[in-house]
Amino acid sequence: MDRTHSSPDGMGSQSAFLIDGTAFCYRAFHALGALATSDGRPTNAVYGFTVMLQALREKKKPDYLAVAFDVGKPTFRHARFKDYKAHRKTMPEELIEQVPVIKRVLGAYRVSTFEMEGFEGEDVLATLARALVKSGIDVYLVTGDKDALQLVNERIKVYNPHKGDGAVLDASAVEARFGVAPKQMVDLMALMGDSADHIPGVSGIGEKTAAKLIQEFGSLDALYRGLGKVSSAAWRKRLEAGKEAAALSRELATIDDSVPI
Repeated sequence: MDRTHSSPDGMGSQSAFLIDGTAFCYRAFHALGALATSDGRPTNAVYGFTVMLQALREKKKPDYLAVAFDVGKPTFRHARFKDYKAHRKTMPEELIEQVPVIKRVLGAYRVSTFEMEGFEGEDVLATLARALVKSGIDVYLVTGDKDALQLVNERIKVYNPHKGDGAVLDASAVEARFGVAPKQMVDLMALMGDSADHIPGVSGIGEKTAAKLIQEFGSLDALYRGLGKVSSAAWRKRLEAGKEAAALSRELATIDDSVPI
């Protein structure tokens, strides 16, 4: 991992910023118009990624910095649910061509990259985060994906550099936004689903209803144990019909922090 010199606020424990590299690539690619070398090779994603990386280094001055990528092949989630992310468009050829160059840029910056076939980049980030926290390092996950919010605790936060001047989401911010604690995010997503990843959730149960149910019962398991206590007959009917979908959705939404890297 790249080793720099100070924590984000210039004091306290050391910090590691772990970047969702695939998401960074997409954002850079779509943020800029067509850029190319004199021989026609596209460079917009390379340029945009490098600008965002340099801005992060200069603004946050992390002690450690690493990037995780998706491999681009089916993961254990696809094996479990063939329609997982089924509606996602394939990566544009113009971006595919630039990913190896982006990795070479990261190598030139001496920033380590990590990926593992069968897993997503977020699983790799979670695994790195778990190891770093054990070493007493504060971790910032650089991503806009709400899946990562389940990992938030006293030592792990989510940093979204694309929101305003950069938003740091701690446990209180997660609860203020979604109405549940970070450790309850997976159960919330099991009920409400996630259209971005094509996680089904329980049909007819939206975010507000899901949050209310998790607040009242504490967890998905407790909700189904106490299903008869759900005040709305319509909600009970939907939950009964969607029990298997809820269990599958929780499995799909759960990030694996034990990737063998």
